[in-house]
Amino acid sequence: MKILLIEDDKKIADYVVKGFSEAGHVCDHLENGSDGLSQGTRERYDIIIADRMLPGLDGLSMVKALRAAGTKTPVIFLTSVSGVDDRVQGLEAGGDDYLVKPFAFSELAARVAALARRPAMQEQETVLRVHDLELDLIRRRVTRAGKEIDLQPKEFLLLETLMRAEGRVLTRTMLLEAVWDFHFDPQTSVVETHVSRLRAKIDKPFDVPLLHTVRSTGYSIHAPR
Repeated sequence: MKILLIEDDKKIADYVVKGFSEAGHVCDHLENGSDGLSQGTRERYDIIIADRMLPGLDGLSMVKALRAAGTKTPVIFLTSVSGVDDRVQGLEAGGDDYLVKPFAFSELAARVAALARRPAMQEQETVLRVHDLELDLIRRRVTRAGKEIDLQPKEFLLLETLMRAEGRVLTRTMLLEAVWDFHFDPQTSVVETHVSRLRAKIDKPFDVPLLHTVRSTGYSIHAPR
């Protein structure tokens, strides 16, 4: 496995690099967020591990820029910032997991392995369609009735999750797990907020609504019936 570690604490970085090297993995290390952005977009990695507090470019901004550039490499935030809102910010920025310092290397390695086991995108599923709404997974582009729609990374992933389950109702818990990788209730309105933003972009400018709220259950996207 090829891993990119972006961490400005040398002691922690040496510890992590040593652990992954002993496990037979390649672990490149950078100390600066700007360098991490350049390396992460230029080279292919299986996993990126990034601190939030980085010189040059902070971790949140770096990951947002990576996602905007089309880099889909899973990202684990490794940070001392531990509040629920901080975790939500990290995941909304495009992170896939969040591990708080101090940490056990065994847990970090397990989280890296779990992300690496996620199934690769199948080639035939590069474009998802529901009625006149299209989501291009390769170009990271969304259109409806030929009109391009600008989505933030988590809005894009939320829409992708709903479109893959076309016609089925996804609960709030299912969306928290699929989009934000939460396996607990963070007691925030992150799902409702993102659904509202998504609806404003893909439905409100058009005559036919596609994204539906199923009272006391969850959300579903489907063509007109």
